[in-house]
Amino acid sequence: MDGEVSTAELRDLLESGTDVTIVDVRSPDAFERGHIPGSENVPLPRLTDEVGELEGAKRVVTVCPHGQASVQAARLIAAYEGVDGPVESLAPGLEGWDGELEAGRE
Repeated sequence: MDGEVSTAELRDLLESGTDVTIVDVRSPDAFERGHIPGSENVPLPRLTDEVGELEGAKRVVTVCPHGQASVQAARLIAAYEGVDGPVESLAPGLEGWDGELEAGRE
């Protein structure tokens, strides 16, 4: 894991068009109620089986409600050799996200 990012840093990355993969590790129901636009839902219990889908990602930011489970997810993803760039956790979690949330499935 390469550390944590703040909501302001993540918003700047998204606005600048940086190639960042946002992995929301909450349940599908929680994800459907609202998520950061463009994020992918990979619930934490399925992450080990689905980490290969992140192969080639240039930068990964993991997201959960309060920033705790996303640290675990970031560590697991960082241990996978197929991710090319930094793997970080959104420090305050969605609780601290002050941007728009999108409802429904992507």
